[in-house]
Amino acid sequence: MGFWRRLMALFRTKSNQLLERAEDPRESLDEAYRRQLELLGRVRRGLVDVATARKRIELEGSELVGARGRLEEQARQALAANREDLARQALERRAALDSHLVDLRAQHDKLTNDESRLVESASRFQSKVDAFRLRKETLKATYTAADAQVRVRESLSGVSEEMNDLGQAVARAQDRTAQLQARSSAIDDLLDSGALDDLDQPTDRIQAELDKVAIGATVDGEVARLRGELTGGQRPALEGPKPPATT
Repeated sequence: MGFWRRLMALFRTKSNQLLERAEDPRESLDEAYRRQLELLGRVRRGLVDVATARKRIELEGSELVGARGRLEEQARQALAANREDLARQALERRAALDSHLVDLRAQHDKLTNDESRLVESASRFQSKVDAFRLRKETLKATYTAADAQVRVRESLSGVSEEMNDLGQAVARAQDRTAQLQARSSAIDDLLDSGALDDLDQPTDRIQAELDKVAIGATVDGEVARLRGELTGGQRPALEGPKPPATT
């Protein structure tokens, strides 16, 4: 049972790890932060584009102002040379430049306003991105700490189950040892009582019983002989003990 519990616990752990890897909030937070940085990059690129357009209009306006001044000077020179026709052409061109300059100023004002709004938006967005980054790192650290605590507790739980299985194994070993000790003691008792043959000193039980009978008969004969000597007053020569009968 302990093996199957460990196997199921390992399977659950692996399954949970796969789910957590698929739904890791730290990866989601990093992905959200990456998207915010992309948006912030787009805003900054838009700001650069607007600033570039504004600068190009300023340069074009400076060139038109210079050209307007040259046309006005040419008109003066033409009048001085009594060439009113040339003066009129120069003034007509200057008037066209003035109209173009009005359009450029309007575009410049619009781009300036757009640039100001983009700068403000980029600044607010940057603040939000920085705040989100700090919040993200805090959440990731909190999640990592909580995940570590859970893993430690799961490890301790696994150790507890292992210790429980080990305790059961020790109890079984103790029971088996007690059974073996009881069996050994019972065998010793049976050997002492003669119920079992001692394997170290094998004997023939039938022959042992016959030897006991023979010894008893010899003792009985000796007793009778001694009694006869005492009653008859004769003391025959001593005879050696007869060997026990064998079969």
